[in-house]
Amino acid sequence: MASIEQLKRIRLFENLTDGMLEQLLPLAQEQSFAEREIIYEPGSDASHFYSLTTGKVLLQAELASALIISLGAIKPGYSFGWSALLPGPAHTSLAVCMEPCEILIMPGDEFKALLDQDHTMGFLVMQKTATVLENRLERRTAQFVKVITKHPDIATLLGL
Repeated sequence: MASIEQLKRIRLFENLTDGMLEQLLPLAQEQSFAEREIIYEPGSDASHFYSLTTGKVLLQAELASALIISLGAIKPGYSFGWSALLPGPAHTSLAVCMEPCEILIMPGDEFKALLDQDHTMGFLVMQKTATVLENRLERRTAQFVKVITKHPDIATLLGL
């Protein structure tokens, strides 16, 4: 079982009070994963939300049988499996451990129900969620623009 101290080290929960963290505690189960172990695959049921406490998780997408791209690396203190917080959840990427990992796992439906029940906690978590996802979107947009401008045909069009 997880501890309050572990929850405090998760960025998504850093603004929550001890009382709020105590409400989350029964939902958070700690699980160990081995290096190269797959946590979830694209299209699989997104029934759980994950927060990494130790190790490194890589999010990947397979574009073709010989082409797998990295969407991002999750480091300790960060969360993933956001699809579990959405209606009709299915994962859109592959999550694989790049080294042995300890992960806090919460049932998505129970997590959402708790956030709906305690609106203050729900607001704080969703406010932090928006910030985390905005940062990811900004990074991905910058990466996309950089790749596009390096494409020979587009570089010619842009006069680069």
